[in-house]
Amino acid sequence: MSTLSLRLPDSLHKQVRELAQQDGISINQFISTAVAEKLSALMTEDYLEQRAQRGSREKFLAVLAKVPDVPPEPGDEI
Repeated sequence: MSTLSLRLPDSLHKQVRELAQQDGISINQFISTAVAEKLSALMTEDYLEQRAQRGSREKFLAVLAKVPDVPPEPGDEI
């Protein structure tokens, strides 16, 4: 495990402390979780961009053409 010295504005530190206390966790755990969530979001965005680059509009339309043209089930209308 690594140690990181972090400077926060007083107002942000106060909010972090209050939220961590509400969740019953330490400030360190709160910040670790927040960093992990941000990393996950960024990595997911990168993954989806890579997948989109491999996509093919022609293949998408071919699959979409296989969907039967039927009315929606009751309660599923727009």
